Amino acid sequence: MALDLSSLRIVSYAALAVFSFINWCLTIARLSYTSNLPRGDTLNGDPDIVELLITCMMSIAWALFLIRTIYQRVEGNLVSTFRGELVGLFVIWMFWTVGGAIASQSWGNLGWCAQFQACQILSAIVAFCWLSWLAVTFNLGVSLTFIVANNALLEPLHGQWVGPAVPNTSQTGNSRPVSAV
Repeated sequence: MALDLSSLRIVSYAALAVFSFINWCLTIARLSYTSNLPRGDTLNGDPDIVELLITCMMSIAWALFLIRTIYQRVEGNLVSTFRGELVGLFVIWMFWTVGGAIASQSWGNLGWCAQFQACQILSAIVAFCWLSWLAVTFNLGVSLTFIVANNALLEPLHGQWVGPAVPNTSQTGNSRPVSAV
């Protein structure tokens, strides 16, 4: 059984949701650790942790929304086109790029304290930042490839249609289904 584009995109968005959820849990663990430190401790005040926490929540919500949109072939709302997907992915991609870069700069070389749980959590945060960034980049690449190959910028992002040569036979909108049901 071949993997079609919709299934590939659902799996890649599910991977983004899983990586983001793991990173969200790790950032919560880091916030919990820093909340138990005395005021003025140098380990307090990681603004990148808050940025990563917000990025994780945005990524999880976006991935679940797009999984639903692709699976149920939703059309007609503001972001149900490939253009809407690209805008959302670009915003999330920028958040992951900035968060991952700051995290890598701050906690990229923690080999000297790897035996401590706090350093292990920070190293895992950096790793899952870049895994999430990779998932977003992959989704951007797949969507851009599909858009360019099919001139589909304003088409429904579920991608279940054939090119412009086929007349519109859909009852729900402008999409052109792959096969009649």
